[in-house]
Amino acid sequence: MTPEELQRRVLHCDALMIIIDKPAGLPVHMGPGGGRNLEALFHALRFGHKQNPALAHRLDRETSGCLVLGRNRKGLARLGRLFQAGQVEKIYWAVVAGRPKADEGRVEQPLKKIVRKDGWRMIVDAKGQKAMTDYRVLGVASGTGGDMSWVEFRPLTGRTHQIRVHAAHLGCPVLGDDQYGHAAGVNRPDRLHLHSRAVIVPLYAGKPPIAATADPPAHMRAMLTKCGWKPTT
Repeated sequence: MTPEELQRRVLHCDALMIIIDKPAGLPVHMGPGGGRNLEALFHALRFGHKQNPALAHRLDRETSGCLVLGRNRKGLARLGRLFQAGQVEKIYWAVVAGRPKADEGRVEQPLKKIVRKDGWRMIVDAKGQKAMTDYRVLGVASGTGGDMSWVEFRPLTGRTHQIRVHAAHLGCPVLGDDQYGHAAGVNRPDRLHLHSRAVIVPLYAGKPPIAATADPPAHMRAMLTKCGWKPTT
């Protein structure tokens, strides 16, 4: 990822906010061990401002798609309030192993973080934080390796790994998710098939919400096509 490539991934830019199409496989910020990260390239997104934009929320390293940045303190504060109040609508696409029992519904399962010697993970736990995700099946493919589904997820809360854990709870883990149930039997893809398809942000009072949409990444397109997705371009 070069600064120029990141600039070409801008989906929306105004005085307070930038929305970019995050590539899969690149963490949004530096981890304990250092390494490549998206924040290191934010200087390319100043576009005349004196300071770099900053993250208004997070996406996992392997998740692609719409990522919202604040361009200044005012923008970050306003976006923070909107995210905290659940007023930012987030739409994800995933390809999952199997098929949910119902074609649409809501998962209401609290999530709790547990830490072990080999790392941490999120689990469904009655003592955890409230977590809700609406889902809708958009397409299904059947084959000798097993069924898989193209599913739209709309998280109503913003817990870590929420969609991945809730998908696994449905019995349909996201393809390529080796942490919450690797999708054995459906070609075992080695990349996570989870994409932040769209965000809708009511940033300015009295004006229509700002909407941005990101096309699926290359590594998801084969499985999406098998489930009935047809690219628009």
